[in-house]
Amino acid sequence: MQTELSKQYNPKEIEDKWYRFWEEKGAFHSTPDPSKKPYTIVIPPPNVTGVLHMGHALNNIIQDILIRWRRMQGYNTLWMPGTDHAGIATQNVVERELAAKHIKRTQLGRERFIEEVWKWKNQYGSTIIKQLKKIGSSCDWERERFTMDEGLSAAVKETFVRLFEKGLIYKGKYIINWCPRCCTALADDEVEHEEHEGHIWHIKYPFKDAPHLFLVVATTRPETMLGDVAVAVNPKDERYKEMIGEILILPIVEREIPIIADDFVDPTFGTGAVKVTPAHDPNDFEMGKRHNLTPVVVMRENGIMNENAGDYEGMDRFECRETLVEDLKLKKYIELVAPHKHSVGHCYRCHTVIEPYISDQWFVKMRPLAEAAIQASKRKSVTFFPERWEKIYLSWLENVRDWCISRQIWWGHRIPAWHCKDCSTVTVSSDVPKKCSKCGNKTLKQDEDVLDTWFSSALWPFSTMGWPKNTSELKYYYPTSTLITDRGIIYFWVARMVMMGLEMMQHVPFSNVYIHGTILDEQGRKMSKSLGNGIDPLLMIEQYGADAVRFSIIVLTTEGQDIKLSESKFEMGRNFTNKLWNAARFILMNLKDEQPNQIKFEPKDYQFEDRWILGRLNSTIKSCTASLEQFKFNDAAMNIYDFMWHSFCDWYLEIVKTRLYEPACPKDKKAAQTVLATVFGHILHLVHPFTPFITEELWHTLKEVASENKIDIQKGKLGDCLMHDAWPVGERQHEDMVSENIMIILQDIIRAIRNIRNKMNIKEKQKLNAVISISSDGEHDLKEHSELLKRMADLEHLEIGKNIKKPDNSACEVIGQIQAFVLLEGIIDTDAEKERQLKHLKQLEEHLSIVRRKLENKNFTARAPVNVVSMEQNRERELLEQIQKVKLILEDMG
Repeated sequence: MQTELSKQYNPKEIEDKWYRFWEEKGAFHSTPDPSKKPYTIVIPPPNVTGVLHMGHALNNIIQDILIRWRRMQGYNTLWMPGTDHAGIATQNVVERELAAKHIKRTQLGRERFIEEVWKWKNQYGSTIIKQLKKIGSSCDWERERFTMDEGLSAAVKETFVRLFEKGLIYKGKYIINWCPRCCTALADDEVEHEEHEGHIWHIKYPFKDAPHLFLVVATTRPETMLGDVAVAVNPKDERYKEMIGEILILPIVEREIPIIADDFVDPTFGTGAVKVTPAHDPNDFEMGKRHNLTPVVVMRENGIMNENAGDYEGMDRFECRETLVEDLKLKKYIELVAPHKHSVGHCYRCHTVIEPYISDQWFVKMRPLAEAAIQASKRKSVTFFPERWEKIYLSWLENVRDWCISRQIWWGHRIPAWHCKDCSTVTVSSDVPKKCSKCGNKTLKQDEDVLDTWFSSALWPFSTMGWPKNTSELKYYYPTSTLITDRGIIYFWVARMVMMGLEMMQHVPFSNVYIHGTILDEQGRKMSKSLGNGIDPLLMIEQYGADAVRFSIIVLTTEGQDIKLSESKFEMGRNFTNKLWNAARFILMNLKDEQPNQIKFEPKDYQFEDRWILGRLNSTIKSCTASLEQFKFNDAAMNIYDFMWHSFCDWYLEIVKTRLYEPACPKDKKAAQTVLATVFGHILHLVHPFTPFITEELWHTLKEVASENKIDIQKGKLGDCLMHDAWPVGERQHEDMVSENIMIILQDIIRAIRNIRNKMNIKEKQKLNAVISISSDGEHDLKEHSELLKRMADLEHLEIGKNIKKPDNSACEVIGQIQAFVLLEGIIDTDAEKERQLKHLKQLEEHLSIVRRKLENKNFTARAPVNVVSMEQNRERELLEQIQKVKLILEDMG
């Protein structure tokens, strides 16, 4: 293997190479092994129509971090991949493709259309899987599932039959959410509500026995009045008590309708009298049942008005609204039209305004299932991270309504129910029945509807393991360990998986649920095609590399908070991977010896800086592991970042250079090389779950060079790749808080001297003389490390003592009970520097005067934009800080 690294890190040279290596080695594959503890994640299956967006990237990066980390910890990890058939979405895509060829699905018929969908799925359905591989997802691709594959279809049928036999699935005519564009029912959770600036119309309904008198009714949907069967008032409303039971004439239609009393009516809304349209409003539907009112349906399934709409038959519902309102105005039935902001439901797929509609549908009784899920949550069988999401989850379960599971489309799991043409009995069976279960007739027709996509998704944690068969996978991997998902599908998916897991498997499907934030643009807006503010993760990978994208996103992920993202944020990840690469180049060059010898070491052979960095490494291992255990991914990433960048690169590498270039003896050099290689090897292990590609490349190279030069860096198991090597664990022998505390003081002193050098404009490498004064005990510890201080602060001479007075013509920095003095005699031209600083002070004070005049001007603060005023206030603070610093420098110069 090549042991020389190129000068610049190029992710394109290594990422595809290592992913291919992992796949060829079967590195992601898992089989049941009773000798190991399983750790299982099932992927939230992306839609087969999907392409990778930033939300997918975040979700799958988090899952991959957990799987790679647990795999290194010795768990038998399974990350189960797959895709969702996405009923409505996929059917819409294929219908659009056919429409481009001037073909309608109705022309093809059901069977041929479904063939077309399968063709599309086989051609394009793997796009997102290829993209998931591009970000490094270490799924067990040999086990990839699809929600409509044979095994999962069997699970869906079995679940439907069991629930039906328990009385938890029923069919009935109810009011449901209906999409006129997709021509299908939608569950409550599939309706997205938006605020619309609409109107409220106050319409006069004349009394039958006194046509010159009217009852005024308020509505936001006048087109539905054509289906009115009553007007309702609150029985406690004094205005209308005497009118209850009277008959009104429905304007335009001329139908007689009664005035009824119902407690549901809000006397404060509109006029306090509301139209009752049971066929087109869910609340009216319930009211209609209470009062035995016969619904009148005035629309067809596609939103076109039907024969019950009279003269408006054939019009689109919104066209009908406009025409009807004009007719009402002409006949003087409109008393008032007022602006009205209200929430309007839209189809979550095509964004069409939904219509409440009476229809024959299949439902799941949710209350018994929800109660079991609530109890499981209270027993802490399922734990949410962050904890706040559990309240939202429980609130939904406690207020759950029956779930409409039938959809009037062709692509999906067809409902396993057959209708007898003779006696109308419905036979529910997981197999095709040969005859009617009641009359024995063999003329049966399968229900035309398919199941809601979320029905099959709710079975995902156990159906993917082979259920209803009692497979070895099901016994070993179920229940799974962790679910990673977005808050948007807590109701759609998480709650339903828990309910179905408890009902079918008598066990929750997972013990931990981590809810990550939503990725927003820099302005805090959701990313969308319409706003054009999306960031394509594949383009970012092309530009920065997969590891840089992964690391950047995770550093921004703070305990489920939303993430404001811009392209520039990926520069941080790129800088990190470049730093890692450059550190590796330095280390590899300095591990090579012309005549390598095997030397054994004891703790006494290590220098102070060796003990310090090994102690810091020990602390980092512990804190990183603890953060991952608590799903604090950004904390774990930043712990590693700080250790690698600051402790290791900024400090240890710099300190140890002398021992590498001008060693006191071969043993000391070998000790430095061993610690260097060991610590960097551990860094690669710690950062591997976050940046798998670069760490795999560097680990293989490091192992090769260390072996060639007889440097022992192996302490755990040795796999054929880093992802199979052991996760580091803290070692008590390396715990060294004494060294860590001393090093903190040394670093503070070195920084103080560097600050003086910077503010006095002293050249970087110019040797200085310094004095360190300590007001408490501890001078002995500092004297012991005086050579390190001199080397790192570029000092010619260093005096350390207790309570030393400030030398003449010196600059000072205070660090707690320590004062660091740098002698300026002969280093700077004091008079020239004083003049320069005074000139600088004058400029700063002039600028401050201008800013203050602005801020004291009431016209400016009252009329200028808030951000402009804020900018000036910040500028004032900055100038005051700079002025204070210059004054301190002048004080130092007397």
